[in-house]
Amino acid sequence: MTAVDAQMFWLSAVVPNDQLVVYAFDGSPDAVDAAIAELRQRAQACDELRLRVVERGGWRYPRWSPGEVGAEQFAVHHGGGVDWQGCLDTAAGLRGDTLDLRRMTWRAHIFPKVSGVPGAGGVGSVVVLQTGHAFADGSRGTALAGALLGREQPVPVPVTARRGFLPVRGIAAARAHRKLVRDTEAGLVPPPPPGCPLLSINQRPLATPVVRTLVLRRDQLARPTVTIGVLVAVADALAGYLAARGEDTSTLGAEVTMAGQQDPGAHNNFRNVGIGLHPEVDRARRAELISAELAAQRRRGEHPAMRASAAASAAIPAALLRWGVRQFDPDARGATVTGNTVVSSVNRGPADLSFGGFPVLHAAGFSGLSPMMSLTHGVHGLGDAITISVHADPENVDVDDYWERLGAALSG
Repeated sequence: MTAVDAQMFWLSAVVPNDQLVVYAFDGSPDAVDAAIAELRQRAQACDELRLRVVERGGWRYPRWSPGEVGAEQFAVHHGGGVDWQGCLDTAAGLRGDTLDLRRMTWRAHIFPKVSGVPGAGGVGSVVVLQTGHAFADGSRGTALAGALLGREQPVPVPVTARRGFLPVRGIAAARAHRKLVRDTEAGLVPPPPPGCPLLSINQRPLATPVVRTLVLRRDQLARPTVTIGVLVAVADALAGYLAARGEDTSTLGAEVTMAGQQDPGAHNNFRNVGIGLHPEVDRARRAELISAELAAQRRRGEHPAMRASAAASAAIPAALLRWGVRQFDPDARGATVTGNTVVSSVNRGPADLSFGGFPVLHAAGFSGLSPMMSLTHGVHGLGDAITISVHADPENVDVDDYWERLGAALSG
């Protein structure tokens, strides 16, 4: 296991970080057991879906080890039926039941009869794929879900590399960092984004979170990309919501997930960047500014210093990294945040998935809340359908008010 994945694994004992992705299908299978048996057969045929974590003591990194796909990896919920919102509410609650990756790295939650599924011709069905974050980030999770749900495409196998010698890689990282500083000062590389002052949505969550979703067509949001189109709308909705409560939105920003290949052996290759939302300018100009900031952070992430830093981190001894994770205080709060809200955008691929013989309609996901974040957004594309989700703490956020504002902004 790479250092970045081991850190995710050890950190999950302090802050649950399982991912949940909701796949909705246009139909309800009569033979649920047979549909689940098909999923299990597909999973058993995929080596990457058979992995477990094996720990080897405090001085060594855990490793991935193959195993069998067990019946306990498939759970049926609301067999008698449930509506779409009830399904989402149940799915959101699954985050509290964190997977033990030594037993299973993923679990499929089956909702065989779901009424009111957006786009369904009648009663639909839902499969919620729960994965440990150490096991997969958004991109890898998409490939794994594809294998489970019938996509004829192999799952990429991470290529393990040598960890290297920490002092040597540390020296290389220090040299690369000094070059990054010089390049930044010379204007050759964009500077790191400043933090955002805390707002009411950055209070610690206090209640059971709620989820809302909206399904749109891709062409309704591609301005100029789906991610940017949603960020433009979030700026309108969030600025209006906060301004109505007397808050200053001049520094409003978002934390955006950005994919990037830093370690070919890792199951997680992404980073979070902060960008301004610029609610004070018109939509066309806002899209330009957001696009420029995302491009700037992508360029910064491609600087050799970032790769050198990642290589040095990968060489950290297991005992030292484990000790560092133990020092993490989940109750600590900073004076600023990377972004006042999170927007996580993932392309889940073509609409070529199925469950029980029924075609997939769309996919949804919701980023977890944290001690510094009471409102997050998910943007999940599958085929021509884009699902926007809001995950919020109802004690700190008037969810209905914000949801109405976001719906109006997305249709505007």
